[in-house]
Amino acid sequence: MKAIVYDAPRNFSYRDTADPRINADEVLIRVHACGLCGTDLHIHIGEFGPRFPLIPGHEFTGEITELGSEVSGFRVGQRVVANSNTVCGTCFYCKRGDPLLCENLGAYGVTLNGGFAEYLKVKADRVFAIQNLSAREAVMVEPTACAIHGTEVLDAKPGSDVLLFGAGPTGQVLAQLIKLNGAARLVVAAPPGPKLELAARLAADEVVPIDRQNSETHRKRLRELSPKGFDYVIEATGVPAVCQEALNFVRRRGTLLAYGVYPENASVQINPFDLFRGEISIKGSFAQLDSFARALAYLESGRVKVNEIVTEELPLAHYQQALDLAWSRKGIKTALVPNA
Repeated sequence: MKAIVYDAPRNFSYRDTADPRINADEVLIRVHACGLCGTDLHIHIGEFGPRFPLIPGHEFTGEITELGSEVSGFRVGQRVVANSNTVCGTCFYCKRGDPLLCENLGAYGVTLNGGFAEYLKVKADRVFAIQNLSAREAVMVEPTACAIHGTEVLDAKPGSDVLLFGAGPTGQVLAQLIKLNGAARLVVAAPPGPKLELAARLAADEVVPIDRQNSETHRKRLRELSPKGFDYVIEATGVPAVCQEALNFVRRRGTLLAYGVYPENASVQINPFDLFRGEISIKGSFAQLDSFARALAYLESGRVKVNEIVTEELPLAHYQQALDLAWSRKGIKTALVPNA
């Protein structure tokens, strides 16, 4: 089969590789599409613990072409997605009931071969059937599951005032979930363009364009909208400088959620007295383990809309172009189509 294979950080090729051979508890999936996300950019440079050689891609959807001998509840030809994360079940955190913090956390597309290929094999207990979603919508199930976990970590009180920095693919989903789950007002701050316009259509009560050349412009507007700050501020850009700035807009006894995917060596400066005096909380949201069924419920019902988020579909052979689009932040999201 054809696949994107990394032999080392930044060293990949589009080439023939062996077809996966499934075990008794696995299914073989013919990939219809696989989304490219910020995590894949980190994997490209060797962050997040990838194991090489590796076929990346964790936001995949496709159809089952083969069932392992021990698999039940699925059929050949069924359209599916799969929860990409796996845990060991035996480490300190798994045994104390915190499997998301697993010391041996694995993932298809990170430590196991993923969806930037014509086929991949997946443990059947990670697989979920889809009904009405198109392939471009189905690649958004995994990001939606992560956003659901983010809203759980945030734990916002109904009627709250929320500020969201970032209008990327997951930011678009987060914005909708925040409104669906009780925010009285949602303000989205992001660079002007199609992403911010989409956030305004889908969920935001107010949008504030971020001027990268004159940051005081958007700061002034945010202060006008909420002079005392916001109950909850979510940083979903993955830019350390924005994360540091976001803390300035958290009101007393408010919460900052670090949601973006940051470089591993990033740092910000925080005044501990501000945390102490304002009783401010800082939380992080990393990934998810148990949110896929709820993500599917939101997407299949149409309560969360993702059909406008994937703005580019490219053949798998054009993987470098997809990387370039992601780094340039043009469009919103790209999906790779192995059999285009």
